[in-house]
Order: sequence, then structure tokens, then C-alpha cells
Amino acid sequence: MKTQFELDLEQIIKIGLLEDIGSGDHSSIACIPPDSKGKSKLLVKEKGVIAGVDFALALFKQVDSNLIVDVHIPDGTQVDIGDIVFEVYGASLSLLKAERLMLNSMQRMSAIATKTKHFSDLLRGTKTKLLDTRKTTPGIRLLEKWAVRIGGGHNHRFGLYDMIMLKDNHIDFAGGIDNAISKTKDYLKVNQLDLDIIVEVRNFDELSQVLKHSGIRRILIDNFSIENTLKAVSMIDGQCESESSGNINENTIAQYAACGVDYISTGAITHSVQNMDLSFKAF
Repeated sequence: MKTQFELDLEQIIKIGLLEDIGSGDHSSIACIPPDSKGKSKLLVKEKGVIAGVDFALALFKQVDSNLIVDVHIPDGTQVDIGDIVFEVYGASLSLLKAERLMLNSMQRMSAIATKTKHFSDLLRGTKTKLLDTRKTTPGIRLLEKWAVRIGGGHNHRFGLYDMIMLKDNHIDFAGGIDNAISKTKDYLKVNQLDLDIIVEVRNFDELSQVLKHSGIRRILIDNFSIENTLKAVSMIDGQCESESSGNINENTIAQYAACGVDYISTGAITHSVQNMDLSFKAF
């Protein structure tokens, strides 16, 4: 039986191919005989961390199970200009059909993995783990969060259904921290749901209110200065996990980690990347 991940991946590939091919790859069909065979290689044109090799294997299999793929470099490997990640042999029409979806996905996944590794390396020597966010490209969140893991980061919640995360708008609409937490606990009990609760705080007053409640998995310290983050971690004092987020960049991330937070989350590793340069060339 296929896992949910495998089923979701198949759906992403199906939609991607439908979007690209539509009624047919007329450019290829018009000039290439249906029985033509070819060989192509994935060529690296920019330094970084390669990601999406396993995605490409799933794509090639879905496009044409007779394609033969020879992988030279696996996911998560640091690559250099001129490296050949894999070679694929089979029907020329199948290679061309898979080319753009494979490249688009791998270029983005590799960019995310590369940036994630850079940020993760800046946390080396601390206890802090790097988390992604839901700030992803609609429709391919699975691929982007997969790339984060390949780059050495960790996934935050996948969507709105797998964790309770009480953010500023929830708190304001609910009438404050106490109401939001109490109503959430009642909701989970009535519906027999076992979901972790994370509460975002904007100041020390909100932090103090959260600390009065039991059963909170993590407090998200949002947009605090480094000095105030250090104070917030001291106030939490191991009562629950801590997470820093908001305006954290490569120049400040190590300083926030030095405050002792358990996690740092940033959307930059998924929403602010420039695709890594790869090409798929016949040879």
C-alpha cells in the first residue's frame, strides 16, 4: 500500500504534467519519430546542494517506466559546476516530456536545500533547530518542505490541520490569550483530538499569560529583539519549548540561537530563494 506521501507526490506530478503537456507535446511529436531513443544528463551549472533526485526518479517512472536512470549524485550532496547528477536513457519523447517539470522542481528544491544548509550551518554548535514555515508555493509545499529536510532543516507543521498554532489574529479574534487557550483545550477535548499547541506571543505580558497555562508544547517568541529573546527564554525556564521567529536573517540567526531557544523558524528558506542553475542535455 502506498503512503500518503507517495500518493501526494503522484498527484503533484500528474498535475504538473497536465499543466505542461495539455493536449500533447506537439513540438516533439512533430519532428521526432515515436521509436527514437536518446540519452540525457542533468548538468550542474551552479554550486549548491542538489535536491530532487528522488523526485526526478518518481517523475521518470510516472512518465515512462521503461526509462533507465543512472544516478551519480544523491540528494543532499554538495555539488560543483560541471558535475553530472544523473543520466537517463530511453524514449526521446519521454525524456522531453519530463524535462521541464523535472528541471523546474529540482532547480527550486536545490535552491531551498542550499539556503537551508547555509542557515543550518550557522546554528552549528548550538542546540537550536531550524524550522521552515507555511510560506511556500501553493501546490508544491510537499516538494519545498522535502527540500528543507534534504538541506538539514526540520519541518514545522505542514498545514492548518496537524498542529494548533495560536497566532496574533487568533488571539485577537478570540478576545485574548486566556480565551484562545481555554477554548482551544475545550475544542480538542470535545473532538478527541491530540494536537500540540503552540502560542505566539508579542510581548512579555502575553508571555506571562501563556506561562500560567499547562499543556502548551511551545511558545513562539515573535519579533523580539535579541536582548528580549534572552529574557523570554529565562522566563520560560524549560516549562515548554521555545521558538524564535520574525526578522531573523543570516546575520542575526546565530545570536538568536545563542539565547537558548529550541527552534528558529524562517520563511526565507522557502520563499526567498533563486533557483539553482541546472540543465538537462542530450548527449
